[in-house]
Amino acid sequence: MSADIVLIIYLLIILAGFFLDQILDFLNFRYLKKELHPLLHGIYDEEKYKKQQNYKQDNYRIGLLSSIFSLTIMLVMLLAGGFRWVDNIAFNISNHYIFYSLIFFGIIGIGMDIISTPFDIYDTFVIEKRYGFNRTTIRTYIFDKIKSWIIGAIIGGGLLSLIIYIYTLTPEYFWLLAWAVITIFSVFMNMFYSTLIVPLFNKQKPLEEGNLKNAIMNFASNAKFKIDNIYVIDGSKRSSKANAYFSGLGPKKRVVLYDTLIEEMETEEIVAVLAHEIGHYKKKHIISNLIMSVSLTGLSLFLLGLFLQYDVFALALGVEQASFHAGLIAFGIIFSPLSTITGLLANIISRKHEFEADNFAKNNYNANALISSLKKLTSHNLGNLTPHPAYVFVHYSHPPLLERLKNLSY
Repeated sequence: MSADIVLIIYLLIILAGFFLDQILDFLNFRYLKKELHPLLHGIYDEEKYKKQQNYKQDNYRIGLLSSIFSLTIMLVMLLAGGFRWVDNIAFNISNHYIFYSLIFFGIIGIGMDIISTPFDIYDTFVIEKRYGFNRTTIRTYIFDKIKSWIIGAIIGGGLLSLIIYIYTLTPEYFWLLAWAVITIFSVFMNMFYSTLIVPLFNKQKPLEEGNLKNAIMNFASNAKFKIDNIYVIDGSKRSSKANAYFSGLGPKKRVVLYDTLIEEMETEEIVAVLAHEIGHYKKKHIISNLIMSVSLTGLSLFLLGLFLQYDVFALALGVEQASFHAGLIAFGIIFSPLSTITGLLANIISRKHEFEADNFAKNNYNANALISSLKKLTSHNLGNLTPHPAYVFVHYSHPPLLERLKNLSY
């Protein structure tokens, strides 16, 4: 197979993915006007529902422009020698096999981030501000960006360096050793992300003594779920949107409540949200998701190991010589259809898990409180009440609100 044929395959895959995404986005956009089911009545008043519709329309338009721009950049990189240009710059700076790759990915990563920043700024400081969500200052935005680059360079660069070293050491068993490294890293991050990474961006403080903490601890005790730490995170520093999550594994579990969630909801509703999250733990979803993720990573690395044996895939990018980093970019393009399929399967499983967690909260706490919390979260975050079924099937990791309300109501 020649490099020209491989290039055509790349273009077909990229264009097919782009048009599939645009068709789904358009269908979802058109579905905004669909008549509401009776269970959805009362979530928005007329004025706020119009605001929600406008919010989704604005997001659709900026998303379309961003996607077209990203597609254009990718086509330029493939057809106008963009990858070769970056590859030559990286090689001229350092021809050491590890630094060569790190510089290449650094230029690509920072370059794409800078190029996409105008869209992100418009989304954050125009759209999100227009609808009352954005609370991020310019200073916070800039420091978040710098910290993200530094963390990416340290963690991503370190992990990538080790993987490249493993590949040069033993190409035959590369996938197996790299799989072990990434698995250990994934488990470590699951356990310590909230204590190591989150504090770099947000402040977390223990939940104060009072009715809310007592209600959470009482339910956790009744559900035989050990909670040592309940923290409040200053989510309002960046957005008025509300959220809550669990992090960690085993004894490192941590409950994190956004301050905006506490402001928005009653005690029973917050406990219902946490009952849902506890349901994920009780149903072993956290472990099963981690196993699935690790398994897919192993499959991906095995295929990557086979893929890197053929230089033609890297050369089809237009680079002058095959390399690990060029092969990894090429693999990302070729693997994207399979990644879409595995993503579909992961979303199907995730939606099933969400129903199971809802049922746990329904059977062990209070269905009406969870219904009320879901409605409030949707209303507060201007959530879409009428997503298109095809869009849901491809993109949603959670069931649509209507399906969750039906499940909790009957």
